[in-house]
Amino acid sequence: MKPVKNKIRVKVPATSANLGSGFDCAGLAYELYNYFEFEVIDDGLIIEGVDPKYANRDNPAFVAYSAVCEKIGADVSVKITILETNVPVSRGLGSSATLICAGAYAANKLYGEKLSPQEIFEICTEIEGHPDNVAPALFGSFCTSLITQGKARTVRFGISEKIVFTVLIPDFEVKTHDARSVLPHEIERDDAIYNMSRIALLPYAFEKGDFELLKVVTRDRLHQKYRKKLFKNIDDVKKATQECGAISFMISGAGSTCLCLSEKSIEKELNEKISTMPNGWVAKELRISVNGTREVL
Repeated sequence: MKPVKNKIRVKVPATSANLGSGFDCAGLAYELYNYFEFEVIDDGLIIEGVDPKYANRDNPAFVAYSAVCEKIGADVSVKITILETNVPVSRGLGSSATLICAGAYAANKLYGEKLSPQEIFEICTEIEGHPDNVAPALFGSFCTSLITQGKARTVRFGISEKIVFTVLIPDFEVKTHDARSVLPHEIERDDAIYNMSRIALLPYAFEKGDFELLKVVTRDRLHQKYRKKLFKNIDDVKKATQECGAISFMISGAGSTCLCLSEKSIEKELNEKISTMPNGWVAKELRISVNGTREVL
């Protein structure tokens, strides 16, 4: 199969998953992007712009690229260039999802979009292992997702422009494996009901910008209280966000980034408060990425 074009550049947004009550099933995308270039070559694999130890066939961008090519019967020989990385690694902002979505999206575009967006989403979810980051990374905005009978499904919702999103990024990492290892194998029924009732109203709260409801539906009993032990001075950081007017505070994905919601911009004031704290916390206000993964023309 011949490609319809030989080269493509794509951008993929950072994401926050879980969003409090939406453990492993909710996520949103930001206007903070990683940029990639994919070029069809005659033979082999070339990966540039990364540490040499990641420039191999195990790179998630190539794994996703080759998965699409093999499904449609295209050659997998490609040169991948990581042009620009703005999404920090191992910080709970979906850096691995950017690689996977970039590879799958690029392969499909280069060979004439033989697969539907749903099929690309399923491939990305299978590689990532869960859909909460890849759904908003691909489709943008706010997504809730599930896996049924081995297939991923997602629904995209709008997000009110009234909500201000501020991420807090420290200088330490939290590995996803560690974040999952501290979770209990069994949960109390009351905790399950607590989260289920809140995730049911989470999309409505984000769409409407209902701040009173957001205070409630972004709370959690399934993962954050167990993961706090992996974070340094998180309680002090949370207190600082509340003093600045944040109405909600949560861990972004598995961390170490945290996220707060507010009715006004608090980035400057918050950075002043946390600048003297240990662990290099930096607050950054981010806008929502409405479109998700896209070709850069």
